[in-house]
Amino acid sequence: MTNSTPYGSWKSAINAELLVEGSVRLAEASLVDGRYYWLESRPAEKGRSVLVQYCPKNGRRDLTPAPLSIRSKAHEYGGGSYLVHGDTVYFVLADDQRIYRMKLDSALPEAITSESDSRYADLCLDRRRNRLICIEEDDSRHGQGQEARARIIAIDLTAPLSTAPRVLAEGADFYSNPTLNPNGDQLSFLRWYHPNLPWDATELCLANLDEPGEVIDTTQVAGGGQESIFQPQWSPQGELYYVSDRNNWWNLYKLGMNDPLWKKHAEFATPQWVFGMSTFGFLNAEEILCTYTEKGLWYLARLNSQTGAHQLIQQPYCDIESLRCENGKAVLIAAGADSFPAVVSLNQPTEILDPIASSNSQALPAELFSKAQAITFTVDGREVHGFYYPPHNPHFSAPEGEKPPLIVLSHGGPTGATSAGLNLKVQYWTSRGFAILDVNYSGSTGYGREYRDRLTDKWGIYDVEDVCAGAEYLVDQGLADPERLLIKGGSAGGYTVLAALTFHNTFKAGASHYGIGELSSLAKDTHKFESRYLDKLVGPWPSAEAIYQKRSPINHVEQMNCPVIFFQGLEDKVVPPNQAETMVKALQERGIPVAHITFANEGHGFRSGDSIKMALEGELEFYSRIFAFPLAEAGPGITIENL
Repeated sequence: MTNSTPYGSWKSAINAELLVEGSVRLAEASLVDGRYYWLESRPAEKGRSVLVQYCPKNGRRDLTPAPLSIRSKAHEYGGGSYLVHGDTVYFVLADDQRIYRMKLDSALPEAITSESDSRYADLCLDRRRNRLICIEEDDSRHGQGQEARARIIAIDLTAPLSTAPRVLAEGADFYSNPTLNPNGDQLSFLRWYHPNLPWDATELCLANLDEPGEVIDTTQVAGGGQESIFQPQWSPQGELYYVSDRNNWWNLYKLGMNDPLWKKHAEFATPQWVFGMSTFGFLNAEEILCTYTEKGLWYLARLNSQTGAHQLIQQPYCDIESLRCENGKAVLIAAGADSFPAVVSLNQPTEILDPIASSNSQALPAELFSKAQAITFTVDGREVHGFYYPPHNPHFSAPEGEKPPLIVLSHGGPTGATSAGLNLKVQYWTSRGFAILDVNYSGSTGYGREYRDRLTDKWGIYDVEDVCAGAEYLVDQGLADPERLLIKGGSAGGYTVLAALTFHNTFKAGASHYGIGELSSLAKDTHKFESRYLDKLVGPWPSAEAIYQKRSPINHVEQMNCPVIFFQGLEDKVVPPNQAETMVKALQERGIPVAHITFANEGHGFRSGDSIKMALEGELEFYSRIFAFPLAEAGPGITIENL
């Protein structure tokens, strides 16, 4: 028996506390000397990022005690923030961005970089010379109006703290992936220049080193032009492998070969928003373990590094990342359609995948979850992809004839993608009686370079048309109430939300999480990594200023006639808080119902449990009051002006 209750009013066991108290965010898995490592970002500890070790014999333990938090802020998004070698871990401390080293059986970190305006990432150990190689982002010239300087540096681990690091590469706007060959006499790395981002064009370079470790010469060996290179990695035999999109798809190559190892209409890479990303590794001298995405789903396969022979591994996951290998073993972070993201080990030759740690400690039955359904619809002749989640709760049903409210999700980036892996933030809504459409709009990754490049000069047009068309498609299918179409998104997804609400009449309400309302402000006032991002998405600044003004929702707020709720971290350096403030003020003056929720200690994306809880519960209360449906449980009591 089920209770007949209006959509949106269903009582759910998937509450905000579950996302905070029982959940962590997993990142940066690694495998060293048979032990497994990863970072856990814990909302219940205000987002503190903890390094965890798992030993098959002794179980798991936290390596970094409170209040220490590991997180690089290089490029603002960080990544590549720790490295384990032997009995020592090297890591970037979130508070001061210095690099520290610490014995694994100790809790006494020692700084190996001085206090400065630098940030560090992509740590690589030069065992031959006892030094640490890494990316440095030096922001000391910020007060002079100059952007941060990127370099590859080497830090002598035996020298005094005051010793200046040795510069191995400089001059490019950006660097990543410094990696030494097994002999230690060649250093591979990626570099790129404004206005490109790493998914637009990167150069793979090879530097020859002399015995003391000085660079003899540097040669570009792949990439450039309109080619994006991802994750250069040396094989145990000293051959260099990498992923390139030169044939429209991010496929895997060996240096010196023109054709991919496995020519496939699938992506063996993902956009390099953070340092330290990995989609393949060497199980042994000849076998590569790799993951790839095809039609929105991720797969796992073994690939012969010499012949290209491949074999798919049967496994239950649809979202895979952070894959690392060592001596016939592997670790990865994976999620299934009805299983939480988890750190997973794989052993050859059995190919058995064992979860080591879950992102959620709660044991929830699979029948609670709404399962993603891949859909494709057309917009002006172009195919667009997404995942549809029907409202689902085994204890409730809606009154006969009622159509569910639909929330369309617009992912961030906009160069990014959504996946079908279990996401409690999606299930929070579906279990209360909302339908969800998670759109991989034009410009998303996972569908080839041409699909990714659709958004060139078209941001604010194609992405907006796609999310509107997706909602209308589900209405036509009888799966959504046309009078309760909602849209939400964060960051760049928040811009798509505001543009859709301003320039189209499809949606009846929306939620912008740290979203963009004024494009020219973003072009003039954001961090280095994305400072020229809009050159490709909108047009070169300032020559294309008229286009920026035309596509900025704030300049056309008189066209927005539906309620909006804004969530904003006041320490956000990617999308400054004045973006939300300007939009809110304009809506207040126009008499449109609007709510503005700010978080004093949050940046770009919310890490604290209190913030995550308020964002979820506040948004649900906003919709319930706008559309006048009762809540199963009282909301936090947000203020909605002009209601």
